[in-house]
Amino acid sequence: MDASAERKVVLVTRHTRLEELVARFHTLAQARFYVEHLGADFSDYEREHAAYAEAKRQVLVTLQAHGRYQVIDRGFLPNFLFGRDDIVMALGQDGLVANTMKYLDGQPLVGVNPEPSRYDGILLPYEPQAVPKVLPDVLRDRFVAREVTMAKATLTDGQTLYAVNDLFIGPRTHTSVRYEIQLGDRREVQSSSGLIVSTGLGSTAWMKSIVTGAMQIAVTLHQKIRQEPYQPVPWDADTLTFAVREPFPSKSSAASIVFGHVRPGQPLRLASLMPENGVIFSDGIEADYIEFNSGTLATIGVAERKGILVA
Repeated sequence: MDASAERKVVLVTRHTRLEELVARFHTLAQARFYVEHLGADFSDYEREHAAYAEAKRQVLVTLQAHGRYQVIDRGFLPNFLFGRDDIVMALGQDGLVANTMKYLDGQPLVGVNPEPSRYDGILLPYEPQAVPKVLPDVLRDRFVAREVTMAKATLTDGQTLYAVNDLFIGPRTHTSVRYEIQLGDRREVQSSSGLIVSTGLGSTAWMKSIVTGAMQIAVTLHQKIRQEPYQPVPWDADTLTFAVREPFPSKSSAASIVFGHVRPGQPLRLASLMPENGVIFSDGIEADYIEFNSGTLATIGVAERKGILVA
């Protein structure tokens, strides 16, 4: 028997905006009333839902023909156990691919774009109609892959959290908090609204907006800076980039370690001075966090594993 036929395919899906509205308001009619009462176009929600349902139907036809498959919602990812030989597909936006990848350990991930006219799909190279062609090659490990470096936060109590795009370390709400930061031999106490630690993939997103904003502020203040285009870090580079948000210098806090790079052998270390509401979360998923309160030490570094995105 062909060994590839025994491999399981795990399809990760998400709720559409329409499904989330119906879950909130209990009926389609109530959801429609809410959206239209605000002056929005409810038909756009319906079109998006229909397109996603059709894309899911097309993918399932292929998976049913394969035989061994399982469908899970993104909400179950933190507690789902992937098999070593599983093939994983993510049907949704780029964020779903990133959110799925951080729970994998070497399993190939296929990003499927349910609606190319709506989503740019940087991490979604395939459309539903291409799945019947690409799946047999992936099952036999005959595919080209892009490696994606991940970040990892490790606490002294053993808790860990991975990130494909970025880690946020700071307050649960938008307030100023205190912590001690150390990079190499440099160490200082800071007060800020938190830090962003970005991977190469994430350097095209949140980190780009932070750097762009800082450069424009400097220009407005007539500071001499090199006017060079922002250059993101390659996806597979063993380098992370960190930036401190809104650092506040005072008699008890400094602001000199506000931007830099984390490389293997030189992690970023943080000691929380927050009595409560300190968190670390990844890839914009605030609900999936680990606490970072007073007495907690966090080591931020390049993860020991990389994501494998089928190209």
